[in-house]
Amino acid sequence: MIKLIAIDLDGTLLTKDRLISEENKQAIYEAKKQGIKVVLCTGRPLLGMVHYLEELNLREPGDYGITYNGGLVQKTDTGEILSQKTLSKKEVQELYKLSQDINMPCNFIDLERVYEPPYPVGRESLYPTVMNALPFVSIAPEELYEDTVINKVVFCYEEERLDEAIAKIPSEFFERFTLMKSRPILLELMNKEVDKGKGISVLCDLLGIDSHEVMAIGDEANDFAMIEFAGTGVAMENATLEIKQIAQFVTKNNNDHGVAHAIQKFALQ
Repeated sequence: MIKLIAIDLDGTLLTKDRLISEENKQAIYEAKKQGIKVVLCTGRPLLGMVHYLEELNLREPGDYGITYNGGLVQKTDTGEILSQKTLSKKEVQELYKLSQDINMPCNFIDLERVYEPPYPVGRESLYPTVMNALPFVSIAPEELYEDTVINKVVFCYEEERLDEAIAKIPSEFFERFTLMKSRPILLELMNKEVDKGKGISVLCDLLGIDSHEVMAIGDEANDFAMIEFAGTGVAMENATLEIKQIAQFVTKNNNDHGVAHAIQKFALQ
């Protein structure tokens, strides 16, 4: 029996126009009505998905969200943080130096803002085209306070150039941090203890839910861990091959109400 449904946003719940179909809304409504926890699980901050939560009636007491790719587990009605994994000032400065070494623009993100350190000449970050929920603030890496809490670092640039740069990242960074692409143009760099699977695991422990009672639905590399964690892992038809290979089921695509199709098949009684 499914007790918790974890749903990615972009490429999964949202259509290509970043809308939620009426079919998906209805399926989520029915699942919640049956007592199933429906949890949006995204790389965005809570402020970046509030309008979707409100649209889905998922901001009531007892509703939860997993943000920053599992780095935060929060109550969606109050924003209360139940679990948070962050980067230290020293780690952020190391990752900034890495960005300069591989000629990539870099941004730092906390709960309230996006920091813009100096970019390599001629390589402006594309992150403003992705993030519109938080303000952008210029900063030099050395200006970060010792107790600065940074939730993640991102490299956001043209897909081909970004992939070339990723290939140049020394293996030690993959060993010490979580690095994952959440979009073709976006690489996210986080605390080693961060991924969506770990975020869902924390929430399940708090709620007394076992992994076999979880369904996770996603499409990109940053969804790998949660689909692997869930007893029922669902890949979108438009998902990457990597995600389809580990999923138990491939549903319809994000423009054809794939989330609703999966919920109806596995969760609704």
